[in-house]
Amino acid sequence: MRVAWDISEHFRDNWQGTVYKAQLVAQDKATALLYKKYLDEFGMVISEVLISGPDEREGEEDIYKENKEKVIRFWKIMMDKYGTEKEYNRQIINAFKYGEEPEIIVVVDKLIVGFDAPRNTVLYLTRKLKDHTLLQAIARVNRLHHGKEFGYIIDYRGVLENLDHALDLYGKLSEFEKNDLINTLKDVSIEIQTLPQKHSNLWDVFQEVKNKRDEEEYERVLVDEALRAKFYDRFSEYARTLAIALSTVNFIENTPQDKIDEYRRHLKFFKELRVAVQRRYAEVVDFSEYEPKIQKLIDTHVGTGEVKQITEQVNIFDKESFIKEVEALYGDAAKADTIAHRTKKTIEERMQEDPVFYKKFSELLNEVIHAFHEERLKDSEYLKKVKEIMDAIVKRTGDDIPESLKHNDVAKAYFGCIQKVFKSHGDEGFNIENAAAEVSLAIDNIIMKNRIVNWILNTDVQNQMRNNIEDYVFDMKNKYGFDLSFDEIDTIMDQCLEIAKVRVP
Repeated sequence: MRVAWDISEHFRDNWQGTVYKAQLVAQDKATALLYKKYLDEFGMVISEVLISGPDEREGEEDIYKENKEKVIRFWKIMMDKYGTEKEYNRQIINAFKYGEEPEIIVVVDKLIVGFDAPRNTVLYLTRKLKDHTLLQAIARVNRLHHGKEFGYIIDYRGVLENLDHALDLYGKLSEFEKNDLINTLKDVSIEIQTLPQKHSNLWDVFQEVKNKRDEEEYERVLVDEALRAKFYDRFSEYARTLAIALSTVNFIENTPQDKIDEYRRHLKFFKELRVAVQRRYAEVVDFSEYEPKIQKLIDTHVGTGEVKQITEQVNIFDKESFIKEVEALYGDAAKADTIAHRTKKTIEERMQEDPVFYKKFSELLNEVIHAFHEERLKDSEYLKKVKEIMDAIVKRTGDDIPESLKHNDVAKAYFGCIQKVFKSHGDEGFNIENAAAEVSLAIDNIIMKNRIVNWILNTDVQNQMRNNIEDYVFDMKNKYGFDLSFDEIDTIMDQCLEIAKVRVP
């Protein structure tokens, strides 16, 4: 009962709510059922038992009649429910491997060898295992899975005392390389010893911060992308090691409470800082590899609801929602950075839709960001300028577009590329703006006329578009009497078709 309680608490506090599962190895079938009974009574974890039929002897041979009868009754219930042993095995194993429940599977000999469930991360050993069987059992939680750094062995019977002997036996076999067996098992105390250094490494990222109580200063330091990447890596390393430490009795009992509290406070602070800088600098970073375990650590040791969660970033074109998000921030600099970097992200995502327009504002935005971080702009000035740039992009203003293109957004994008080529010829006796607008509308018409389903993948259709555009531009060249090179005509065709592939699918 005490072991079942300990297993329940350990799994609940360290793994429950993540994608990871556990396996409990019992000494015999009757004991496996007893573990299931107590796990259910305590109600902290959801478990299932997977054993073979009662006429097969597994584990320890001393099975009392009363216990054997319990196994027979259990087996009858399983056969009534699943029909056959094969179906019983299949459904329990598939639920364990792919479903949310059970969280723990209780076994005797089944699934100790030849069982591959990558989410199986914790092995609770409550029976004696030796040599080949011991190594096979350890291998059950050693399968690779996204975000899984270690498999964890919780030994209640001193089983791991036999590990060295098992490794020696395997090391002597010709098909095994001795070096392949090194670090098969690592004492958690060794990993925990690295916690102070990882804690220190994390703080070293912020050596430039003078006022350690000013979160704004931390966020400004992390404007540098390389430094942000270093912060993310070091925070993950610290959090993962702290999770291991806080899951062990030895660390809790032998570490001063004020030090444990400090580790927890800093975990909370840096988690919230990470959320803030991701929002401020419009980053979408994939933390899924370690996030479930880190979130579990925070929920258990910091407190559910105390840490801000990242929500999906609002697009600047969703103006009402974006304004609400920005207004919730404190300080002009934080608001300005959020607008600037969210606008920058939008520009990067939409650059191919209208290269000339977005490149112009990309350069303006970068210039304003650099001016602020070089302290040539005050916070309020920075906020004012980035708002103006954002508004120009949202409303598509700030460039001179002829009236004839006012209601044709795709032709506007062609116009920017065409006008740029025409302007390189200077004043040749015609209105460059009007000529570029005329060509833009004509090219838009050519592309729309030739467009078919999946034209982007059809080279014949694209070649027909090129031929028609080329013929038209040559006619325009003669009409206006200005000299366009073949390279310039190719540039117009290439750029307009690239825009069309994005805007006219």
